[in-house]
Amino acid sequence: MNFSRLAVSRVRVPVMATRSMSTSRPSINIAIAGATGAVGQELLELLEERNFPVKSLKLLASARSAGKKIPFIGKELTVEELTEDSFDDVDIAFFSAGGSQSRKFGPVAGKKSCLVIDNSSAFRMDPACPLVVPEVNADAIPDAKESMIIANPNCSTIIMNTVVWPIHQKAKCKRVVVSTYQAASGAGAQAMAELEQQAKDWVKGDAITQDIFGRQYIWNLFSHNSDIDPETGYNEEELKMVKETKKIFSEPDIAVTATCIRVPVLRAHCEAINLELESSVSEEEVKEILAKAPGVELADNRADNAFPEPLDASGKDDILVGRIRSDVSQPKGQGIEMFVAGDQIRKGAALNAVQIAEEVLDNYRELLKKI
Repeated sequence: MNFSRLAVSRVRVPVMATRSMSTSRPSINIAIAGATGAVGQELLELLEERNFPVKSLKLLASARSAGKKIPFIGKELTVEELTEDSFDDVDIAFFSAGGSQSRKFGPVAGKKSCLVIDNSSAFRMDPACPLVVPEVNADAIPDAKESMIIANPNCSTIIMNTVVWPIHQKAKCKRVVVSTYQAASGAGAQAMAELEQQAKDWVKGDAITQDIFGRQYIWNLFSHNSDIDPETGYNEEELKMVKETKKIFSEPDIAVTATCIRVPVLRAHCEAINLELESSVSEEEVKEILAKAPGVELADNRADNAFPEPLDASGKDDILVGRIRSDVSQPKGQGIEMFVAGDQIRKGAALNAVQIAEEVLDNYRELLKKI
């Protein structure tokens, strides 16, 4: 299956929109840990698509996947087993092999002066590891100088924060209430494959395959499959959005609450977001802010009832934003409602990681200790 194209309290300026970029980037040695997974495959596509200056590329995975051949820019690369010796000659390693592998090998790579950009939850709340959405807090990247690990946020957090941050800069968010509608891709390539298989099973009248989630997924939706905290009733995905937003925004007092749901969509997450603001802002001002915001595309056509949809967001770099309106339950202008759709594999994971690496090459090259 081709996962890449399925129906296709500190104040900062928007960093990526204003930062001066280097005119040339040095070619560097790259590794991808978890190269055979959905995010690993997307990383390969993005490195080629964005003309990333790759001097050499090492594909790493489990012993079971070692020896597989994967094409990259006209060549066939052989997957190697991920070991402690994998990073001796690597400048930047993208990790997307799961939390246990990141915890085992991430610090090893860092001690070998290899900068790790990690897609798991292993280091997100570690004070020594910056948690970065480049459109929001690229200026936190140098905080990785000791750990040599930069954490990629949770996919739902990235999608929400990219859109909420520019509004927060204008009117300051007191509270964020978000409900997510999350695609199969967030649970990995096998979950995507099972959703497709369930569609085939249903058409044929066969028993529905239920190996990943243990339930029918097609024609259904259910509470996110992460563990539930018995005390609060929140699941892990919801708590990630709460905690990560506070760290990324450097706003420990911002109130965030989330409800996360799985829906039978392949690769783009949607979110309904309600903002309670400290100061008034009109719908028109919000649209103007978002129209200029990096990583955001307006999709807000009331006349044709045309708004963000996961099919339209799939394969896109930008997050689609629409249904922008004042919250009628809040004092005039101090509440905003909106609906967003973003590609979970792309901006929710691989693209955000590559953008971090580009920021390092353009503005924080001192972290690349081998060049």
